[in-house]
Amino acid sequence: MNVTRFERDTVGGIRLHVLPTSRFKTTAISVFIGHLLQEHTVTPIAVIPFVLRRGTARFPVTKAFREALDDLYGTGFGFDIYKRGDYQIVNFRMDVIQDEFAAGGESLLRQGLSFLSEVLTKPAMENDRFLERYVEAEKHTVLKKLESIINDKGRYAAERCIEEMCRGEPYRLHPLGRKEALDEITPELLTAAYKEWLQRSPIDVYVIGNTTLSEVKSLLEGAFSFRKDASPAAYEIKSTESSPNDVRSVVERMDVNQGKLNMGLRTPTSYGDPSYPVALVYNGVLGSFPHSKLFMNVREKESLAYYASSRLDGHKGILTIQSGIEIANYENAVQIIQRQLEAMRAGDISELEMGQTKAMIANHLRELNDNAYETIGFDFNTVLSGHERTSEALRAEVERVSVADVAAFAERVHLDTIYFLRDREGE
Repeated sequence: MNVTRFERDTVGGIRLHVLPTSRFKTTAISVFIGHLLQEHTVTPIAVIPFVLRRGTARFPVTKAFREALDDLYGTGFGFDIYKRGDYQIVNFRMDVIQDEFAAGGESLLRQGLSFLSEVLTKPAMENDRFLERYVEAEKHTVLKKLESIINDKGRYAAERCIEEMCRGEPYRLHPLGRKEALDEITPELLTAAYKEWLQRSPIDVYVIGNTTLSEVKSLLEGAFSFRKDASPAAYEIKSTESSPNDVRSVVERMDVNQGKLNMGLRTPTSYGDPSYPVALVYNGVLGSFPHSKLFMNVREKESLAYYASSRLDGHKGILTIQSGIEIANYENAVQIIQRQLEAMRAGDISELEMGQTKAMIANHLRELNDNAYETIGFDFNTVLSGHERTSEALRAEVERVSVADVAAFAERVHLDTIYFLRDREGE
């Protein structure tokens, strides 16, 4: 059976989303656990999944933990940590082979959900706390990941621009936390944070495969009973509309050879708003594709940048521009980028730019259906925004966007922050 939309239910305090289909040879399982970005919790929560992957009560040694996955026909297991809007999201994934391709015996879906439940609810502990050797090792892992951002100056500049733009807002925080907070984490502190996180955070379980909603619900009731008496926690949806302020300029100096010019802009939309398809087209025309204005005008025609692009966080309503430039070209680059923003407001957009942008967005939305986890990630936007939208519906909405729509939207987009990372010359 192939169903085109997710079927939904709840199991205690957990939302369940199932897409029955025979399109794939494996069953994709994805668990999202969200928490509001907060300075005192962001770093412990970032460390938790790294510690959870080290072992369970049944397989407390990491080698045995990995061998257990191999015994499930090489079931894939992994996780990501990222932010969507003002939320820090931990996303666990498992890829379980379909029963018809295995040798028989107990349902692999049942075993997969049971194993994932063990990872989340029965981690390796000693005296009711995480093992100190695992905590210390994974604090070091997170530290190295945070340090790698500093070493990648493009990523560093992008993060610093957000920090400066959103100072005082949860969104300023990196989902991997803060380096200086890692030293404060003890096994006792992390265990307490883990218990609070697991009991109070919104949890969503997604399954795509040759199964049914009723089957998965039955399996989940047995495996994920730790929230059985709770009601599903909801994500808080906030307005993204903001009043224009004076543009803030920040210059930071480091030992770099190439300047990193980043800009942060506030937009009037979020994923659940009717104007979201217009925001996608705006971002596409401005800078998210090789044919976009930033790439063609700043990089190709004026040769002012090694790269120039834009990125939209539709759950926060923030659009960022990233470029790498010769340090001496700073003033010219700022002026050329601002001209592109003015062109958007004036509706100076060609039919070719609109057509190519819509085609690129449509191709991306079609390709979502070829990958189970991309399909899940797209649908999770429904949970975060409270607005259900299929990829087909979004394609149709994008196709209806006009140049006038984009120009009207552009009038409500405000430049907030200009961040420039440059060398130390002239300090």
